[in-house]
Amino acid sequence: MKTYEFGNPDAKFVLIQPVDDHDLIGLANEAAYIERNSSADFQLIAVKIDDWNHDLSPWNAPAVFGNEDFGSGAKDTLDRIIDLCADPQRTYYIGGYSLAGLFSLWAVFETDRFSGAAAASPSMWFPEFIDFMKSHELRTNSVYLSLGNRENRTRNPIMATVGDRIREAYDLLNVNGTNCTLEWNEGNHFKDPDVRSAKAFSWLLNHPM
Repeated sequence: MKTYEFGNPDAKFVLIQPVDDHDLIGLANEAAYIERNSSADFQLIAVKIDDWNHDLSPWNAPAVFGNEDFGSGAKDTLDRIIDLCADPQRTYYIGGYSLAGLFSLWAVFETDRFSGAAAASPSMWFPEFIDFMKSHELRTNSVYLSLGNRENRTRNPIMATVGDRIREAYDLLNVNGTNCTLEWNEGNHFKDPDVRSAKAFSWLLNHPM
């Protein structure tokens, strides 16, 4: 598992983010934004994902765009990420963009290793995910959710549900008393992913539980 590190390697707060090649381009800008918008000392560890649709999907699902189905590799990916979180003196947050955001939200139902999840423009349209949230116990204190205000304006009928699904997720988390926010950003899914990811992590650092 290849990683890219930014910030202070000895910091108390560690931000873990699954990334693809496109995300790598904006990581330096993302780290700089977090530094400007949070007073916390942090380390950002970006984990390179080789097979995005397989390695971040919690279960098998048919393709909703293109021809590539979603696999069920999230459990293996999470196990490898947890290996990076071995120091009991440090505080770990997990977060990501798009399917990595969904993976991060799923992860904090699977393990209590993370003190919060930063789900920026997560793929909340993913089949049966809301049902999963309803039937499992959240194992963290804080969750950040965001979405672009044009992300639901798509001809794809499954992906068009993303706005309704993220509102439903936010309501579920609030009912359970989670330290949670839902932020709406300007634009579609592809606008400023580095800034949106940075805003997500900054919120967690600025709103500890």
